[in-house]
Amino acid sequence: MPHLPVPGPDEDTGLADAPPPAPVHYAEQALLGALLLEPARLDELGPLAAEHFGDPAHSALYAAMRTAAVPGADEHRTAPVWLRRVLDAAQPQAPGLTASYLHSLVHRCPWPGHAAAYARMLEADYARRTLREHAERLAQAATDGSLPDPAATVLARCDALSGFLDTLSGRFAPHPGSLPRTPPPAPARHTAGEEAREEERALLACATAQPARLRQMRWLQPDDFALPRHGQLFTCLTALVHRREPVDAVTVLWEAQHQHLLTADFTPADLLGLLTTPVGTPEHWGEKILRRALLAQAHTTALRIRAFTDDAANTPHQLATGSRRALADLTARRTRWQRATRSPATPRTPAVPRAGPRLRTTAASPATRVWR
Repeated sequence: MPHLPVPGPDEDTGLADAPPPAPVHYAEQALLGALLLEPARLDELGPLAAEHFGDPAHSALYAAMRTAAVPGADEHRTAPVWLRRVLDAAQPQAPGLTASYLHSLVHRCPWPGHAAAYARMLEADYARRTLREHAERLAQAATDGSLPDPAATVLARCDALSGFLDTLSGRFAPHPGSLPRTPPPAPARHTAGEEAREEERALLACATAQPARLRQMRWLQPDDFALPRHGQLFTCLTALVHRREPVDAVTVLWEAQHQHLLTADFTPADLLGLLTTPVGTPEHWGEKILRRALLAQAHTTALRIRAFTDDAANTPHQLATGSRRALADLTARRTRWQRATRSPATPRTPAVPRAGPRLRTTAASPATRVWR
């Protein structure tokens, strides 16, 4: 097969100012060059598919190779029939392909016998891109306020991600150094809005009025609260219940004093005012708080996994191991959410509609805090 001069980088990309290609781009070129030189090696590539290629033109070329008739060894040796067949089959999907570029691919292949190794590189990069897509879908579900049931959507996306990780683990062998060394991304800063603060105040007031119900609400934890101070007050309530001590606004105030929660910005009057307007039931508000925490954890988990996939140094095994570790906290909250929503229902007083009575926010109430 005649070889034409290898084009320069700008001829490959068509953009002089384009960023340098990623290593997988050269692996794609090397693999396609190997298959143009020795088409019989198509049988060595296992499950490699056209969608595993990141470059659309390369994907079209590989799909054409899978559909075009492979010439016999003698015919391939004496005439460029294979190159013409592949080009003719690929051009409808990639009109910009030329015979010159196919010749350049041949020159980009260091060794045709390494075709299977090049294919594994493509599979690894495709796994990284696919995992990133799963993380993006999880992050989107966690922040999309238009979903009718965001918690159910998040859990479905989580199941899809876990299933892909199972596939990834089965496809790529483990090796030493399983955990990624990727630095964690900066924590996402969420500002707790008035709705979140009001729900948490309602929970604290209802739990103070109906403390016995807290014994059935072990699925709610202090770190589920958007405002840390509210989580600390919840700890005061659960401590009193655990010790079987009387629970009312004054006993909670006394416990809060022992926990150093009273400050110039949060006075005894603020606390008493917060606890004396119960509306609804603790379970109702607790589920809302836990749902919000579940969505926040899903978003944090998605950002962590996306950071892994953005680090090209991570192998598929490291991606799978690191992602499973990142899912651990989300799985723990998911378990508590399922316990809260599937446990035998305790008779509940219907919550007052949002347009009904609202809790009073005093001028001395804490300002909006960062949701960590």
